[in-house]
Amino acid sequence: MLYQIASFLLDVVGGLLAGACLLRLYMQWQKVSFFNPVGGFVFALTDWLVLPLRRVLPLVGRRDASSLLAAVLVQLAQYFLLMLLGMGFAWAWLPWLVLCGLMRVAASGLIGLLIVHVVMSWVQVQGRSPLAELIGRLCDPVLRPLRRILPRVGGIDLSPLVAVVVLQVAMIVLGHLQVSAMR
Repeated sequence: MLYQIASFLLDVVGGLLAGACLLRLYMQWQKVSFFNPVGGFVFALTDWLVLPLRRVLPLVGRRDASSLLAAVLVQLAQYFLLMLLGMGFAWAWLPWLVLCGLMRVAASGLIGLLIVHVVMSWVQVQGRSPLAELIGRLCDPVLRPLRRILPRVGGIDLSPLVAVVVLQVAMIVLGHLQVSAMR
C-alpha cells in the first residue's frame, strides 16, 4: 500500500513537472505568447529547472532543447526513485521507460487541453476570452487534420472526441509497453 501511495505521488509530481516542461516547449514551438495566466504558470513551474539547462543548451529558433531535457530529467528522477522504492526493472530499460513516460505525459496533457477546449467552446459567452484563444491555438495542430477528414454532424465538430479516443488508445498501448519492460 505504501509503495502504491509513493508511486502515485511520484507520478503526479513527475507528470506535472514534465508536463509543464513539455507545455513550455510546445508553446514556444507554436509561437504562443507567454504573457497570460497559463504562460506565467508554466514559467513558475519550470524556470528553476529549464534556465540552468539553457546555459548548456541555448534556445535555437523555436527549438528549446533545455525544456525537453528538463522533462527527460524529471522522468529519469521519477523512475530512479521508483527503482529505489523497490520497483523491479533492469537499468537497461530505463531509457525506454522514460520515453514511454514522456509520451504518456504528452498524451494526457493533450487530452486535458482538448477537454478544456471543448468545455470552453460550449460555455462561450460574448466574444472569445484570451484563454480560450490560447487553448484553441494549442489544440488546433491536433484537430486540424481530423477536421479535414471528419464532417460535422448536425453542426457538431466530432474531431475532439476522435482525438481523445486516439490519445487514450495510445496511452493504453504505452502503458502496456512500460509494464512489459518492467517484467
